Amino acid sequence: MTPRAAVPLLTTTVGSEQEIFALRRSGRLVAQALGLDNQAQVRLATALSELGRDLLGVSGLNASFTLTPGEAPTLLVTLRWEDRRRAPGGETLEAVGRLLPGAVRRPALPGSLVVEQPLPGNSPPAELAERTLRVLSAQPAANPMEELRAQNRDLIAALEDSRAQGEELQRLNEELEATNQGVVALYSELSQELEDTNRGVVALYAELDDKSRQLRDAGEVRTRFWANVSHELRSPANSVIGLARLLLDADEDQSAEERRHQLALIGASGSTLLALVDELLDVAKAESGRLEPHWSSVDLRILLGQLRGTMRGLVQTPGVTLVIPDPLRPPELVGDEVMLTRILRNLLSNALKFTEQGEVRLEVATDRAPDGSDLVVLTVTDTGVGIPAQEQERIFEEFYQVRGPHQRGRSGTGLGLPYVRRVAELLGGTVALVSAPGRGTTVTLRLPAVPPALRIPPVTGAAPAKLAVLVMVDDDPAFRTGARPVLGEIADRVVEVPRSADALAAVRRERPDAVLLDLHMPAPDGYQLLADLAADPLLRDVPALVLTSARSADLDHRRLVHARAVLEKSGLDAARLARALALGARVAATPGPEPVATAGSTSGPEPDAQPGTTAAAAPRPHRDGTAP
Repeated sequence: MTPRAAVPLLTTTVGSEQEIFALRRSGRLVAQALGLDNQAQVRLATALSELGRDLLGVSGLNASFTLTPGEAPTLLVTLRWEDRRRAPGGETLEAVGRLLPGAVRRPALPGSLVVEQPLPGNSPPAELAERTLRVLSAQPAANPMEELRAQNRDLIAALEDSRAQGEELQRLNEELEATNQGVVALYSELSQELEDTNRGVVALYAELDDKSRQLRDAGEVRTRFWANVSHELRSPANSVIGLARLLLDADEDQSAEERRHQLALIGASGSTLLALVDELLDVAKAESGRLEPHWSSVDLRILLGQLRGTMRGLVQTPGVTLVIPDPLRPPELVGDEVMLTRILRNLLSNALKFTEQGEVRLEVATDRAPDGSDLVVLTVTDTGVGIPAQEQERIFEEFYQVRGPHQRGRSGTGLGLPYVRRVAELLGGTVALVSAPGRGTTVTLRLPAVPPALRIPPVTGAAPAKLAVLVMVDDDPAFRTGARPVLGEIADRVVEVPRSADALAAVRRERPDAVLLDLHMPAPDGYQLLADLAADPLLRDVPALVLTSARSADLDHRRLVHARAVLEKSGLDAARLARALALGARVAATPGPEPVATAGSTSGPEPDAQPGTTAAAAPRPHRDGTAP
């Protein structure tokens, strides 16, 4: 039987960028007409585009599309050129090989290259050829801009597919957290699939790797949690049960004093258990963003007096002294008294736990922030065992504890410093730790005297005037496109700067009324640009607003002091931007807030044990201030 001849479909020259776009579009249309799925269409079109761009400028370059019939119909795309010494580069062939594994072969004659694409289904070749020619003849002339938009749509679709795969990976990893083998296998499978996609998706590898690391870290945290918390929960629970049985089994001759003692022990154990449960709930709330400060004026003199009274019972070592002097002039502070008390009780109780000789001291002072606002500084120092330098950052991880002889007889969950740091950030402050083994520990809590959100009354009256010039520095083209209509409502002219390296020159040239900065960009990032603007005498007065997708807890607030405001990218609108600009202008002109009057209460210690950080051993009141 005579084999059927190949059917020519299309021949096109490739001599310019526009003809490369036409080649890509033709490859996509031919693949679509021959029944290939969307992913195969994109791979074939991208491979042809990369080969054409690599050979661009070679004399006589053309591409021919041919349909070969048979039991397994195949689409052949043959590239031919006159200069036989020229060939596609190795990097291009490697990239095409990833897109179309085993599809590229070289004929015996130099100056040509063949791409093979097997076809699905069993439609007659004549029907396939007729349908393909009909599709090609119905298409208008190539439009580079439309083809670029089509490429962008392909890339966005690939990114969405990869994001969906990443979410599926996370779900499966949670189910298989007991075995790292399942995580590694799934990661390998997804990585192989991602290697076959457009080169623009390669950036997602780092994201997937980071997610896998986070899942492994989460597994380690969970292991530490069950190792520490299970013991901490069982100990007071066992005490309550054992003492209750003693009371039930006691005979009538048991003295009232002995019963009261046992009841007191039951109450102390129950309070410790309740404190641990409350601690776990507060950490979960802080992590999920559901723990909100209740702002009120804090009387530091009263708060320090309460700490002296409640913490005196924790001084159990004869050679240790607790010193909490009254400040001569207690600074004014607007904060959450419950949260502040919990922070200080954590720090003091843990310092007492790991100090065997000397003193534990809490002192209050004032300072100025770089933006000129008032700060209240509370410092807890001890002469205890200290913390090794390599452990000083890890102790801020949930459930982590420094191992060593100092831990004998000192239980804890490892929740203290992480809780302190999270709550301090909720209050707008920072926590710094300085320590050395055998030389004690100093923990410094720095809080704004007045939270920034309370310094400015609400904006009233007429809307602010429209800006003349606004500079936006952001390397994300999709966000810039979406933000243009919003920025057009507040500014007559918007200057977009996609490269952060060009930002300072653009601001000097334009002298805008305001600058919008993204934080996470290639060097210099938004933090550095803020510092550079503040350091330039000609630019330091230009209002700078930060737009970011990061959570507030993940930001380095110490490096954002020069920002007029920090806004989330999600849900951005002109009203929010205008309000931020107007509020920021009033921050510079307003010396401070009106007194804030909301309800506040106190709290008890937090259960934890880190040398020089936090601990607890006594009951604490509920959030509303009542006894447990």
